[in-house]
Amino acid sequence: MYKLNKKNKDNFYLLESIDKKHIWHPFTQMKEWIANKQIIIDHGQGNYLIDTEGKSYLDGVSSLWVNIHGHNHPYINNAIKKQLSKISHATFLGLSNVPAIKLTELLIKIVPQNLTRIFYSDNGSTSVEIGLKIAYQYWQQHPQSLHHSKKKFISFTTAYHGDTIGSVSVGGIDLFHRIYKPMLFETLKAPYPYPLKENLSQEESELKAIKELEKCLKANHKTVAGIIIEPLMQGASGMINTSTQFLQKVKALSVEYNVLLIVDEVATGFGRTGSMFAVEKADIQPDILCIAKGLTGGYLPLAATITTEAIFNNFLGDYLDYSTFFHGHSYTANPLACAAAIANLELFEKNNTIEKLQEKIYRLITDLKEIEKLPHVAEVRQEGFMVGIELYEDKKNNKPYAPEKRIGFLVAQEAIKRGVFLRPLGDVIILMPPLSINPKELKLLLETCKKCIIHITQK
Repeated sequence: MYKLNKKNKDNFYLLESIDKKHIWHPFTQMKEWIANKQIIIDHGQGNYLIDTEGKSYLDGVSSLWVNIHGHNHPYINNAIKKQLSKISHATFLGLSNVPAIKLTELLIKIVPQNLTRIFYSDNGSTSVEIGLKIAYQYWQQHPQSLHHSKKKFISFTTAYHGDTIGSVSVGGIDLFHRIYKPMLFETLKAPYPYPLKENLSQEESELKAIKELEKCLKANHKTVAGIIIEPLMQGASGMINTSTQFLQKVKALSVEYNVLLIVDEVATGFGRTGSMFAVEKADIQPDILCIAKGLTGGYLPLAATITTEAIFNNFLGDYLDYSTFFHGHSYTANPLACAAAIANLELFEKNNTIEKLQEKIYRLITDLKEIEKLPHVAEVRQEGFMVGIELYEDKKNNKPYAPEKRIGFLVAQEAIKRGVFLRPLGDVIILMPPLSINPKELKLLLETCKKCIIHITQK
């Protein structure tokens, strides 16, 4: 264990001063950050983060939804070290590498059977950006010229697909995206079911959304290249979930109106919903699948955009046809990241991770029922190991807290004081622990969450 002493304390203040003076943190109001004491992580062990002062924090959000098997896992560590002794990076433009090929073989076995071609990149935003560009170019190069007008995308309200310009264009969270609207390309928006806000049942909300989507497709399908959706659970909007039937109906409409279905499993992939991918639960096959976050077990940046053979074939041609997909990254298919991803997938199999997860999901569902009874918990939304707990000032009268009260932030700060790291989305408390969390740790996470909600909301 990291022991606190004067040297460590002095080191903390030095690190903190450099951070506050020179670093710009993501999604962070830096005025507040500079004014307050920071947590600086020194190392991790299992499902815990340990700071430079020796304090441990249970990682309740998998370090932004990426960690799968715990921090500092010896199996993944050794895989990276072994690869490091060979080569750390070689370009994927004009070359291939062994870890990328081996990873591809493993991934093709676990994704839907219709998906056969993998394009690697380095994060969720770029995997989506690539998916959009592939879909757009696919129709522009289609042998039938009547399809060349298919240039638009349908995305859902309250969606989040990343922070690059293309992914922001198909996003729908006004708080994050409105400032950039003049930079974005035009998209068609379909309503995403949100029963709590609409004061409808889940079934009514989904039926309403499907009718609007079909109306949009009927009017615009000749100009629509694709529909993009986060399957079963919208993440950054506050964990808003839908049924498998809703996803199946979206797929059916995409087929009926001849548009590509792009499924963004950046957050939901690799066991988060209780199956390897959310599309498995709905038994659908997307045309394009975007994955990242848990791909390397939370170790190194790596993403993939996976398509059908039919889409891939539309990019084949002679040199002067210029039908090549002109997109790439310096670190595409980085060997170290691919080695980590291989080890991650091997651990899923060795540890029977998905099978063992089911009992934890059952425990989670049971304990969340008690949290949902709290007077200021408006709704608990859960799919597998993805949880959103929405807090309201007046639950009976459907009245949210005023944003300036920052209730979600205060609950998370209280949890940090008690040794659990949480990061809320507004007044939605997010729980997404590593899949490796044990029953004792899961109980600690839920009990701490419950106590913090009571402590803050009943002041």
